[in-house]
Amino acid sequence: MIASLKGIRDQIHHCQTCGNFAEQTNCSICDSQRRDRTTLCVVGQARDIIAFERTGEYRGVYHVLGGLISPMDGRGPEELSIDALLDRVQTEDFKEIVLATDPTIAGEATALYLEQLLENFTGEVSRLALGIPVGSDFEYTDDITLGRALSYRQRLSKGTP
Repeated sequence: MIASLKGIRDQIHHCQTCGNFAEQTNCSICDSQRRDRTTLCVVGQARDIIAFERTGEYRGVYHVLGGLISPMDGRGPEELSIDALLDRVQTEDFKEIVLATDPTIAGEATALYLEQLLENFTGEVSRLALGIPVGSDFEYTDDITLGRALSYRQRLSKGTP
């Protein structure tokens, strides 16, 4: 059993594009031709992708930050893959960026920080709609609530409602 776990550990790494778990250079989502490459969903952890994929509501691509800003835990923005996110925003043709960090203090702080960094982004920056209890993790949110939060996300900036 230990050998099996070591084998899995050796075969799984992070996708070079989004940071999700992958067996190849890129994960299956980044490799898929069926995904909407104009919408980018920014999540804190790779496990958050699983929760969003379960809803069947989201068809875009992802970017995994590798955590959330949490000064109390000694984690600042420099510890996250924010530079890689900004590189993707500059080089890829996104029309919308969905800030989908957990509705916790750390998640809200991270979203606010990213919103400020994306101030000059010409597309739409959105945040998930209300309906997810504050202080919870996406991993434990039911599929219907998470799906509605994605469907009814709200614009944070750029343009008129």
